[in-house]
Amino acid sequence: MTQSSQMLTDYTVYMLTTRQRLMCIIVSGSLFFCVGLLFYHHLLAGAVLAAGCIWVPGFWRNVLLERRRTTLSLHFKQALYALSSALAAGKSVENGFKESVEDLRMLNPEADTDLIREFTILRTRMEYGQPIEEALLDFSDRAQIEDITNFADVFITCKRTGGDLVEVVRRTSAVIGEKLDIQQDIMVAVAQKRFESKVMFAAPFIFLLFLNLTASHFMEPLYSGMGYLISTVALAVLVCCYLWIHRIMDIKV
Repeated sequence: MTQSSQMLTDYTVYMLTTRQRLMCIIVSGSLFFCVGLLFYHHLLAGAVLAAGCIWVPGFWRNVLLERRRTTLSLHFKQALYALSSALAAGKSVENGFKESVEDLRMLNPEADTDLIREFTILRTRMEYGQPIEEALLDFSDRAQIEDITNFADVFITCKRTGGDLVEVVRRTSAVIGEKLDIQQDIMVAVAQKRFESKVMFAAPFIFLLFLNLTASHFMEPLYSGMGYLISTVALAVLVCCYLWIHRIMDIKV
Protein backbone atom coordinates (compact mmCIF):
# COMPACT_ATOMS: atom_id res chain seq x y z
CA MET A 1 0.00 0.00 0.00
CA THR A 2 1.41 3.38 -0.97
CA GLN A 3 1.96 6.26 1.41
CA SER A 4 -0.93 8.20 -0.11
CA SER A 5 -3.34 5.30 0.31
CA GLN A 6 -2.30 4.94 3.95
CA MET A 7 -3.69 8.43 4.55
CA LEU A 8 -7.10 7.42 3.18
CA THR A 9 -9.93 5.82 5.13
CA ASP A 10 -9.52 2.21 6.21
CA TYR A 11 -13.02 0.68 6.35
CA THR A 12 -11.91 -2.31 8.42
CA VAL A 13 -11.41 -0.19 11.53
CA TYR A 14 -13.41 2.50 13.30
CA MET A 15 -11.98 4.96 15.77
CA LEU A 16 -14.29 6.46 18.34
CA THR A 17 -13.90 10.12 19.12
CA THR A 18 -13.04 11.16 22.65
CA ARG A 19 -16.59 12.40 23.15
CA GLN A 20 -18.10 9.12 21.91
CA ARG A 21 -15.82 7.10 24.18
CA LEU A 22 -16.65 9.23 27.23
CA MET A 23 -20.38 9.03 26.51
CA CYS A 24 -20.19 5.23 26.20
CA ILE A 25 -18.35 4.94 29.51
CA ILE A 26 -20.61 7.38 31.39
CA VAL A 27 -23.93 6.00 30.09
CA SER A 28 -22.98 2.32 30.37
CA GLY A 29 -21.29 2.82 33.74
CA SER A 30 -24.40 4.50 35.15
CA LEU A 31 -26.62 1.77 33.74
CA PHE A 32 -24.46 -1.05 35.11
CA PHE A 33 -24.29 0.66 38.50
CA CYS A 34 -28.09 0.84 38.62
CA VAL A 35 -28.32 -2.83 37.66
CA GLY A 36 -25.93 -3.68 40.51
CA LEU A 37 -28.06 -1.77 42.98
CA LEU A 38 -31.22 -3.38 41.64
CA PHE A 39 -29.92 -6.95 41.91
CA TYR A 40 -27.81 -6.68 45.07
CA HIS A 41 -28.86 -3.50 46.94
CA HIS A 42 -25.17 -2.91 47.59
CA LEU A 43 -22.97 0.00 46.47
CA LEU A 44 -19.90 -2.22 46.11
CA ALA A 45 -21.74 -4.58 43.75
CA GLY A 46 -22.90 -1.60 41.73
CA ALA A 47 -19.32 -0.31 41.52
CA VAL A 48 -18.02 -3.72 40.43
CA LEU A 49 -20.61 -3.97 37.66
CA ALA A 50 -19.98 -0.36 36.65
CA ALA A 51 -16.35 -1.30 35.96
CA GLY A 52 -17.65 -3.33 33.03
CA CYS A 53 -18.16 -0.06 31.17
CA ILE A 54 -14.54 -0.21 29.99
CA TRP A 55 -15.56 -2.89 27.44
CA VAL A 56 -18.56 -0.99 26.09
CA PRO A 57 -16.62 1.38 23.79
CA GLY A 58 -15.17 -1.64 21.97
CA PHE A 59 -18.64 -3.12 21.50
CA TRP A 60 -20.07 0.21 20.32
CA ARG A 61 -17.14 0.66 17.95
CA ASN A 62 -17.95 -2.67 16.30
CA VAL A 63 -21.61 -1.67 15.96
CA LEU A 64 -20.70 1.63 14.27
CA LEU A 65 -18.18 -0.12 12.03
CA GLU A 66 -20.79 -2.62 10.86
CA ARG A 67 -23.27 0.18 10.18
CA ARG A 68 -20.67 2.05 8.16
CA ARG A 69 -19.77 -0.99 6.06
CA THR A 70 -23.44 -1.83 5.45
CA THR A 71 -24.13 1.72 4.31
CA LEU A 72 -21.07 1.65 2.05
CA SER A 73 -22.32 -1.56 0.40
CA LEU A 74 -25.77 -0.07 -0.16
CA HIS A 75 -24.37 3.10 -1.71
CA PHE A 76 -22.01 1.03 -3.86
CA LYS A 77 -25.03 -0.74 -5.31
CA GLN A 78 -26.55 2.62 -6.25
CA ALA A 79 -23.23 3.74 -7.76
CA LEU A 80 -23.06 0.62 -9.93
CA TYR A 81 -26.53 1.31 -11.32
CA ALA A 82 -25.42 4.85 -12.19
CA LEU A 83 -22.18 3.57 -13.73
CA SER A 84 -24.03 0.93 -15.74
CA SER A 85 -26.42 3.55 -17.13
CA ALA A 86 -23.53 5.84 -18.08
CA LEU A 87 -21.65 3.07 -19.89
CA ALA A 88 -24.80 1.91 -21.67
CA ALA A 89 -25.25 5.49 -22.94
CA GLY A 90 -21.86 5.29 -24.65
CA LYS A 91 -19.74 7.04 -22.02
CA SER A 92 -16.15 6.00 -21.44
CA VAL A 93 -15.24 4.21 -18.24
CA GLU A 94 -13.52 7.29 -16.84
CA ASN A 95 -16.47 9.55 -17.66
CA GLY A 96 -18.83 6.93 -16.29
CA PHE A 97 -17.18 7.09 -12.88
CA LYS A 98 -17.22 10.88 -12.98
CA GLU A 99 -20.94 11.02 -13.79
CA SER A 100 -21.79 8.42 -11.16
CA VAL A 101 -20.51 10.84 -8.50
CA GLU A 102 -22.93 13.49 -9.71
CA ASP A 103 -25.77 10.96 -9.79
CA LEU A 104 -25.07 9.98 -6.18
CA ARG A 105 -25.11 13.62 -5.14
CA MET A 106 -28.41 14.13 -6.92
CA LEU A 107 -29.96 11.33 -4.85
CA ASN A 108 -29.07 13.20 -1.67
CA PRO A 109 -27.60 16.67 -2.34
CA GLU A 110 -26.84 17.37 1.33
CA ALA A 111 -25.10 14.04 2.00
CA ASP A 112 -21.34 13.60 2.20
CA THR A 113 -21.19 9.82 2.25
CA ASP A 114 -18.12 7.60 2.27
CA LEU A 115 -18.80 6.37 -1.25
CA ILE A 116 -19.19 9.88 -2.67
CA ARG A 117 -15.82 10.75 -1.15
CA GLU A 118 -14.26 7.57 -2.53
CA PHE A 119 -15.60 8.12 -6.05
CA THR A 120 -14.43 11.73 -5.86
CA ILE A 121 -10.97 10.41 -4.99
CA LEU A 122 -11.18 8.01 -7.95
CA ARG A 123 -12.06 10.89 -10.23
CA THR A 124 -9.22 13.04 -8.88
CA ARG A 125 -6.71 10.23 -9.30
CA MET A 126 -7.78 9.73 -12.91
CA GLU A 127 -7.41 13.46 -13.54
CA TYR A 128 -3.83 13.22 -12.30
CA GLY A 129 -3.15 10.38 -14.71
CA GLN A 130 -3.35 7.36 -12.42
CA PRO A 131 -4.90 4.29 -14.10
CA ILE A 132 -8.40 3.60 -12.88
CA GLU A 133 -7.42 0.00 -12.17
CA GLU A 134 -4.92 1.07 -9.52
CA ALA A 135 -7.34 3.51 -7.89
CA LEU A 136 -10.16 0.96 -7.83
CA LEU A 137 -7.88 -1.75 -6.44
CA ASP A 138 -6.73 0.57 -3.66
CA PHE A 139 -10.34 1.32 -2.72
CA SER A 140 -11.09 -2.41 -2.71
CA ASP A 141 -8.11 -3.13 -0.45
CA ARG A 142 -9.20 -0.48 2.05
CA ALA A 143 -12.87 -1.48 2.00
CA GLN A 144 -12.42 -5.25 2.37
CA ILE A 145 -16.05 -5.76 1.36
CA GLU A 146 -16.81 -8.83 -0.74
CA ASP A 147 -19.01 -7.07 -3.30
CA ILE A 148 -16.49 -4.29 -3.91
CA THR A 149 -13.59 -6.74 -4.10
CA ASN A 150 -15.40 -8.96 -6.59
CA PHE A 151 -16.34 -5.99 -8.76
CA ALA A 152 -12.78 -4.64 -8.71
CA ASP A 153 -11.33 -8.02 -9.70
CA VAL A 154 -13.80 -8.53 -12.54
CA PHE A 155 -13.48 -4.93 -13.72
CA ILE A 156 -9.66 -5.01 -13.77
CA THR A 157 -9.58 -8.36 -15.58
CA CYS A 158 -12.11 -7.18 -18.14
CA LYS A 159 -10.27 -3.89 -18.68
CA ARG A 160 -6.97 -5.65 -19.29
CA THR A 161 -8.36 -8.35 -21.58
CA GLY A 162 -10.63 -6.03 -23.56
CA GLY A 163 -13.93 -7.56 -22.45
CA ASP A 164 -17.38 -6.02 -22.67
CA LEU A 165 -17.30 -3.59 -19.75
CA VAL A 166 -20.90 -2.53 -20.21
CA GLU A 167 -22.19 -6.09 -19.88
CA VAL A 168 -19.82 -6.86 -17.01
CA VAL A 169 -20.90 -3.81 -15.01
CA ARG A 170 -24.56 -4.47 -15.79
CA ARG A 171 -24.43 -8.09 -14.64
CA THR A 172 -22.29 -7.30 -11.61
CA SER A 173 -24.64 -4.53 -10.50
CA ALA A 174 -27.61 -6.88 -10.97
CA VAL A 175 -26.01 -9.65 -8.86
CA ILE A 176 -24.91 -7.28 -6.10
CA GLY A 177 -28.33 -5.60 -6.16
CA GLU A 178 -30.11 -8.95 -5.73
CA LYS A 179 -27.82 -9.85 -2.84
CA LEU A 180 -28.45 -6.55 -1.08
CA ASP A 181 -32.20 -6.89 -1.69
CA ILE A 182 -32.10 -10.27 0.04
CA GLN A 183 -30.17 -8.74 2.95
CA GLN A 184 -32.74 -5.96 3.27
CA ASP A 185 -35.62 -8.48 3.18
CA ILE A 186 -33.96 -10.43 5.98
CA MET A 187 -33.42 -7.26 8.01
CA VAL A 188 -37.10 -6.35 7.64
CA ALA A 189 -38.16 -9.88 8.57
CA VAL A 190 -36.12 -9.92 11.79
CA ALA A 191 -36.72 -6.28 12.75
CA GLN A 192 -39.84 -7.14 14.74
CA LYS A 193 -38.07 -10.05 16.42
CA ARG A 194 -35.21 -7.74 17.37
CA PHE A 195 -37.66 -5.39 19.05
CA GLU A 196 -39.39 -8.28 20.81
CA SER A 197 -36.04 -9.61 22.05
CA LYS A 198 -35.17 -6.19 23.51
CA VAL A 199 -38.53 -6.03 25.29
CA MET A 200 -38.09 -9.55 26.66
CA PHE A 201 -34.59 -8.70 27.87
CA ALA A 202 -35.79 -5.54 29.62
CA ALA A 203 -38.85 -7.21 31.18
CA PRO A 204 -37.01 -8.95 34.11
CA PHE A 205 -35.36 -5.67 35.14
CA ILE A 206 -38.66 -3.80 35.02
CA PHE A 207 -40.42 -6.57 36.94
CA LEU A 208 -37.69 -6.64 39.59
CA LEU A 209 -37.85 -2.86 39.96
CA PHE A 210 -41.65 -3.04 40.29
CA LEU A 211 -41.41 -5.64 43.05
CA ASN A 212 -38.80 -3.59 44.90
CA LEU A 213 -41.05 -0.55 44.83
CA THR A 214 -44.34 -2.27 45.71
CA ALA A 215 -43.33 -5.28 47.81
CA SER A 216 -39.89 -4.63 49.25
CA HIS A 217 -40.49 -6.93 52.24
CA PHE A 218 -41.20 -9.80 49.82
CA MET A 219 -37.80 -9.25 48.14
CA GLU A 220 -35.71 -9.05 51.33
CA PRO A 221 -34.53 -12.73 51.23
CA LEU A 222 -33.05 -12.05 47.81
CA TYR A 223 -30.59 -9.55 49.26
CA SER A 224 -28.96 -11.71 51.91
CA GLY A 225 -27.24 -15.08 52.13
CA MET A 226 -28.11 -17.40 49.23
CA GLY A 227 -30.10 -14.59 47.67
CA TYR A 228 -26.88 -13.05 46.34
CA LEU A 229 -26.00 -16.29 44.60
CA ILE A 230 -29.46 -16.51 43.07
CA SER A 231 -29.20 -12.92 41.85
CA THR A 232 -25.77 -13.61 40.34
CA VAL A 233 -26.99 -16.71 38.51
CA ALA A 234 -30.07 -14.87 37.24
CA LEU A 235 -27.97 -11.95 35.99
CA ALA A 236 -25.50 -14.31 34.29
CA VAL A 237 -28.38 -16.12 32.57
CA LEU A 238 -29.78 -12.82 31.31
CA VAL A 239 -26.39 -11.81 29.88
CA CYS A 240 -25.99 -15.21 28.19
CA CYS A 241 -29.48 -14.92 26.71
CA TYR A 242 -28.67 -11.46 25.34
CA LEU A 243 -25.46 -12.70 23.70
CA TRP A 244 -27.26 -15.77 22.32
CA ILE A 245 -30.09 -13.69 20.83
CA HIS A 246 -27.57 -11.23 19.36
CA ARG A 247 -25.75 -14.12 17.70
CA ILE A 248 -28.96 -15.61 16.30
CA MET A 249 -30.03 -12.28 14.84
CA ASP A 250 -26.66 -11.74 13.14
CA ILE A 251 -27.58 -13.27 9.78
CA LYS A 252 -25.02 -13.10 6.98
CA VAL A 253 -25.78 -13.48 3.27
